[in-house]
Amino acid sequence: MTMTAVSVGPQQYEKSYPPERTSVREIRHDMTLALRTWGLDELIDDITMVVSELMTNAILHTETPRIGASITRIGDQAVRLEVRDRSPEEPHAPRAGNSDESGRGIALVDALSSAWGWERIFGGKKVWAEVTG
Repeated sequence: MTMTAVSVGPQQYEKSYPPERTSVREIRHDMTLALRTWGLDELIDDITMVVSELMTNAILHTETPRIGASITRIGDQAVRLEVRDRSPEEPHAPRAGNSDESGRGIALVDALSSAWGWERIFGGKKVWAEVTG
């Protein structure tokens, strides 16, 4: 990944990924590099957890040929992450039992984000999360 600084507009990185498990590792790497480039190392742990959950949900619960993702710096110590897929379905948080191995992704996104939500867009939806330091 190559990142360049621009003199106008927000700092932003955007890419699309195939709906494969290896994309989770790749997007974590890309988001980490963006945050390091912007000097926001303290957000890396939370952002990589949030983007892992959102990407995994898109891979497992949608039939999307490509998953779009972006991260935008929205303040001195704040970023907005977006993951886009072709499913119009609302993300939901199932009730996970103590012994369940999955079902906690949206709850984790909620816990690590200062705000999160979703909206329908042309051809699907985007799920977004804002993380502040």
